[in-house]
Amino acid sequence: MEMRCDASSTAMSDQDTDTKQVDRKRKAESFDELEIDLNASVPLSKKQKRLARKGKLEEEPAPKVTTVQESEQKAEKSKYGVWIGNLSFDTSKEDLVRFLVAKSSIAQEDITRVNIPKKGNQIKGFAYVDVQNDEQVEQLIAVSEQNLNGRNLLIKNATSFEGRPEKESKLPPSRILFVGNLSFDTTEDNLREHFQHCGDIVRIRMATFQDTGKCKGFAFIDFKSEDGAITAMKSKLAKSMLNRKLRLEYGEDRSKRRPKSHMRDDVEAGDAADGRKQYRERPQENSHREKPQDNSHRERSQDNHYKKRSQEKPQQREKSSVALATAQRASAAIVPSSGKKIKFD
Repeated sequence: MEMRCDASSTAMSDQDTDTKQVDRKRKAESFDELEIDLNASVPLSKKQKRLARKGKLEEEPAPKVTTVQESEQKAEKSKYGVWIGNLSFDTSKEDLVRFLVAKSSIAQEDITRVNIPKKGNQIKGFAYVDVQNDEQVEQLIAVSEQNLNGRNLLIKNATSFEGRPEKESKLPPSRILFVGNLSFDTTEDNLREHFQHCGDIVRIRMATFQDTGKCKGFAFIDFKSEDGAITAMKSKLAKSMLNRKLRLEYGEDRSKRRPKSHMRDDVEAGDAADGRKQYRERPQENSHREKPQDNSHRERSQDNHYKKRSQEKPQQREKSSVALATAQRASAAIVPSSGKKIKFD
């Protein structure tokens, strides 16, 4: 009996292993037969199915699949382009194209590409615009420093990496440098250390407050030559100091002023017979007329009279008690009658 039980158990175990192997083969075959259609539409979500049953589902166009060739064509940039900076954050492509077409002579069809980089939903403040030739690039650059949405645009060639062009100083170059927008904590030692790489400094004149002695916000630096001031105007290191952007301009060099002539207007110079200079009075046009009377003495006497009157004390009004102290006073006694009594019948 025991031998029969062992034989039956071994037979059952063999059948179980066979069934497990068959199930694994079926699963492998099912995975091999599974195919995914990439061109098929995305299945609807539960919300979309509800809208579809109610007839409110709007069919969206399927996204266009871009090929490798099309992506390469889009990435190509024109060699004729400009970089536009200082854009307002609410500027759109349409605003930029409309502005460029209105301010220049190029047409909208001449603009081949407009790229406005974004960070999230907001633009970064600059854009790239491509056109068809060099003449159109120059026309767009001429629009620079004009206002769009409250900002003055900076337009330059896309291949140029220079900054904003510097404003020219109102005065011609000189050895005097005006420095403005200084911090109140600035000292002469700070200025000397900041501008010593530009040239030899002769003197620093810094405006200060009388009570505190602190800087008023501007100073004049006298260099030994004009090269020092010119170097400071061009140096990027000299443009900022103590976390403030400085205002630099050429100052007026008083040493170059022309000295005034000490010669009188009514005297002219001439050469004498021995070569020396001689001077004679110029002929007066109205010499035949009588000279006006000298009223200087009368004017001086009138001035002295007015000065004496101004030095005198003004008359003050006397008090009422003082004015009435010597006035005649009437008696307060009963006055006897001096009239006659008349009776009427």
